Amino acid sequence: MDASLSNDERSSAALIACTVVPLYDEIMLRWAAIFFVISIIAALLGFSGIAEGSAEIAKILFFIFLAICLVFVVLGVVAANKLRS
Repeated sequence: MDASLSNDERSSAALIACTVVPLYDEIMLRWAAIFFVISIIAALLGFSGIAEGSAEIAKILFFIFLAICLVFVVLGVVAANKLRS
């Protein structure tokens, strides 16, 4: 961040970054849950091909969400350490 920013401005910028970034993660997790539900319903109705495809998409989206979440946790820890010093 810019050295000319006050502590209040830095805190505000960090708060905005923390509130905007998780929205993408929430959307990705929601889609993973939707595909999981589709795969369960398709499996119950006997559509094994659709169930397998939906489960695979849900699994991929979940792991992408998990990776993005871990990246943002690490970035948050790094940013918090920089704000402290």
